[in-house]
Amino acid sequence: MLLRQVTEHSTMNLRLKLRLVGLAVAIGLMGLAIVYMATQSRRQVMQLRAHLNQVDSESFRIADQFREHLRQLNNLLYYYGRSHVLPDVPAFTKASHELDLWIDQQKPKLSTEPERAIMEQIDTAYDEYLRAARELLARLEAAGDAGVTMDEYTGLRKESQRLSDLGQSLSRAHFKSRNQVLLRAGVAIARLRYLMLASLGGLFVLGVAMSAVVYRDMIVPLRVKLVENQALLDRQEKLASLGMLAAGVAHEIRNPLTAIKAALFIQQKNFQPGTQEFTDVKIVEREILRLENVVNEFLQFARPIEPQLATVAADVPLQEVHALLAPQLGESNIQLVLEPAPPLRIKVDAAQIKQVLINLVQNAADAIGQNGTIRLRVRQERKRLARSEANVVILEVSDTGKGIPPEVRERLFDPFFTTKDTGTGLGLSIAAGIVQKHGGALQYQTQVNHGTTFGIILPQATE
Repeated sequence: MLLRQVTEHSTMNLRLKLRLVGLAVAIGLMGLAIVYMATQSRRQVMQLRAHLNQVDSESFRIADQFREHLRQLNNLLYYYGRSHVLPDVPAFTKASHELDLWIDQQKPKLSTEPERAIMEQIDTAYDEYLRAARELLARLEAAGDAGVTMDEYTGLRKESQRLSDLGQSLSRAHFKSRNQVLLRAGVAIARLRYLMLASLGGLFVLGVAMSAVVYRDMIVPLRVKLVENQALLDRQEKLASLGMLAAGVAHEIRNPLTAIKAALFIQQKNFQPGTQEFTDVKIVEREILRLENVVNEFLQFARPIEPQLATVAADVPLQEVHALLAPQLGESNIQLVLEPAPPLRIKVDAAQIKQVLINLVQNAADAIGQNGTIRLRVRQERKRLARSEANVVILEVSDTGKGIPPEVRERLFDPFFTTKDTGTGLGLSIAAGIVQKHGGALQYQTQVNHGTTFGIILPQATE
């Protein structure tokens, strides 16, 4: 039972550690995700800011430069119309050619399709502007110093206004593209914000889950264990007091019981076998023996004897128990089978281990009643004893009886608990104490209507 509790405790600790490790890994991954998203958010914001600056600088620069070039061309034509200075014509030709090349060079620099479409319209309108400017120059050269009226500039002003309007359209297209960039930036930032909030929420949930696991699997069991230990301590104190009381009562009973037994032995010689008096004496003698057994059990429970250890073959106690009990069990048609044992050795008090085995075999016989089999076997295994794993020898008593009901299992090793009409409830308690004094443990496996197997787990002797 003790070994089973240790195994269950180790399994629970392993499961708790796995849960905590899993939650810690999840929290760590969530934290990394938050750091990654924060880094990505900062990087995207910087990229959007750089893109926005590029859009602003390129579009504004192109629109401003275009208006400045157009203003210079118009000024050259106006100067030539007023003064007829010949250098103004080559200057206009050169400036118009540079503006034409500049328009072609700016098309790839625009960032959006509407801006590029407007630049294509500017390119077409600029061709019309140059045509109107050449016609105006032809009229100005033909008129000479006579001069021309303002009506001659009508076509040029119309084309110039058209180009100026297209320049304004280019600026408006830039603002639209700028707003689109800002909208995309807002959507990206909002998405990252939601992801960040969701990650923080997940981190909070995982933290709450870890707190719940720690509380449920560590704090609550510790509190329960504390309560159980306190109850066990109180119970042990009561049992110790009860044991001292039992030892005192048993000691006081033993002396007069011995006197009664001696007197009965003397008196039974006066009665002839077959008489009623002789039969009554035998009944009294049998009851005195039963009282002696009860007294001895009380004394052994209250004052357990320290084992005198000696190294023996593991199957020696089983052989002695088999030789002692096999004939008696055969009367109830119960077969006591001793299985072949491997060459293993144990360091025990053979008499005490034999006492434990006798108790287990008698309990198995009581569980069977009539017509069954009890098997005695020895096997080797590696188990945890005294907080460390070691090679152990297990002496097993297996029966084909009724099994142990669940309500009995909880109190199976409690002192003074018994399901027998004439039992004291000390047999298994004494057996478990003897095995523990040998540095071992008493375990059992049972299934209702299929039988029970008790195992005495003892350290294997090394010679």
